Amino acid sequence: WKILHNVTPEAEELKLQAFPLDQVDGIFVRSVKNCIFSESDPTPLKGPLRLVAVSKEVIEGMLDLDVAVSKSEDFLNYFSGGRLFPGSSPLTHRYGGHQFGYWAGQLGDGRAHLLGEYTSRSGERWELQLKGSGKTPYSRSGDGRAVVRSSVREFLCSEAMHFLGVPTSRAASIIVSEEAVWRDQFYNGKVKKERGAVVLRLATSWFRIGSLEVLAKAEELDLLRKLLDFVIQEHFPSIDSNDPGKYLIFYSRVVNETAHLIAQWMSIGFAHGVCNTDNFSLLSITIDYGPFGFMEAYNPNFVPNTSDEEGRYSIGAQANVGLFNLEKLLEALTPFPFSSKYYVQLYHSRFHKLFKAKLDLLGEEEEEDEYLIAFLLKMIKLSTGINPRYVLRNWMAESAIRKAEGNDFSEVELLQRTLVQPYLTQDAAEEAGYAAQPPWWAQGLNVSCSS
Repeated sequence: WKILHNVTPEAEELKLQAFPLDQVDGIFVRSVKNCIFSESDPTPLKGPLRLVAVSKEVIEGMLDLDVAVSKSEDFLNYFSGGRLFPGSSPLTHRYGGHQFGYWAGQLGDGRAHLLGEYTSRSGERWELQLKGSGKTPYSRSGDGRAVVRSSVREFLCSEAMHFLGVPTSRAASIIVSEEAVWRDQFYNGKVKKERGAVVLRLATSWFRIGSLEVLAKAEELDLLRKLLDFVIQEHFPSIDSNDPGKYLIFYSRVVNETAHLIAQWMSIGFAHGVCNTDNFSLLSITIDYGPFGFMEAYNPNFVPNTSDEEGRYSIGAQANVGLFNLEKLLEALTPFPFSSKYYVQLYHSRFHKLFKAKLDLLGEEEEEDEYLIAFLLKMIKLSTGINPRYVLRNWMAESAIRKAEGNDFSEVELLQRTLVQPYLTQDAAEEAGYAAQPPWWAQGLNVSCSS
């Protein structure tokens, strides 16, 4: 077994050296201060364990393994949280966030563990994280687990977005157990028993806007500067670390890339569902797939998340929400000299110009609250030659989940194969109706934050 000898120990050492760790031992829930990470081991899923989905593209193309290794007991143990890599000290990240427009305080990795970083043969670096791997100091009232339905959705959508060309975290595998997990899926008092699952997911970084916000709110300014410098050094190497304007340059890059990302979401009709600052990556990749949805028919007010009763995160509002999140990022940078109200005004204008350019709406006369609708109208007129034939519509995911909850993962596998080639007509996908109108039972299908 030669799995990931480059899963450090080194990358973790870099983080351990760069930042002070939580000084309190134990995984009990608490308010954590003066750190970026807490050390916390995963809690193994209770067996028997079953690998129910694996991405060959991730396993072979990113982790340099033969996909056959995923069938081994070692793979099950390492990536369900049952065994640690030699020398590994799993970390959980402290961050905060604005949720639905309001500061929510400390949030953090409530059920995710950073195993380490892998440097691939091609020189790419990937942080490996387990989701659903047990309680942490940031679990709040949660049990640290994830269930099959949410894990299937995240796995499929992560890979679908990648093959649609959208910057995203990736998903390597889902491991399921018979461990009972209790969830009130629609927050209506109807708690039901579900099965626990762990997703192995990868990203170049899991730092998000809320990573900086929590430090600014706590006035931990030395740590805030350390984290900013670390992110710039590791992920924005073209920015001169000695440049006195480096934080402004960093912010400008994040503005540009966030505009680009949201424009890509819009171009495929994707609504993230929970665009909180704790779900917005500093590297402008799509992360934290929850109650997302792909628009079935033209509707600028499309809201996939049943918890979003006011439609704050509707598909047509995503650009303005992105701007709100960037303003919160700017607020987190206010201790540093460049920040002022001037930049709020400057980047408000800049963001919308960028966004309109990405959507090919330069020269249009629409007001700011109308140009998204103008784009959506244009989008539905585009030829099928540049539109994907298959996207992960909620009814497709739901159909696969219903079978998976009965221990049949064949449709998860079919969807995975289909979404790897979203522009190519495929016989099995056509037979399944993936390019057709939704079935009758999909009308009014609901998705919630419960996971």
